[in-house]
Amino acid sequence: MFFGLIILLRVLFVACMVFIIGHVFGSFSKHPRLRVFTKIAVILAIVLFISSNILFFRFGHARAGHYPAYRTHCTYEEAPHP
Repeated sequence: MFFGLIILLRVLFVACMVFIIGHVFGSFSKHPRLRVFTKIAVILAIVLFISSNILFFRFGHARAGHYPAYRTHCTYEEAPHP
C-alpha cells in the first residue's frame, strides 16, 4: 500500500512537471484551458513535493530503527568471563 502511494505521488509529480515545462517552453500558454491546467499543476506540484517529503521522512526513520517499537537489536550485554 505504501509503495503504491509513493508511485502515485511520483507519477502525479511528473505529470505536473510536464504541464509546467509545456507552459514555459511550449505553446501551453496560448490556449486558455491548458493555462488553467498549468496553474492547477503548479499548485499540485508544490503540495505533492511537500507531502512526499513528509511521508519519506516519517516512514524512513521508522524503518531505520529510530523509534523504540521498530528496534531490532538487543541491548543485553553479557558479563565478562573471568
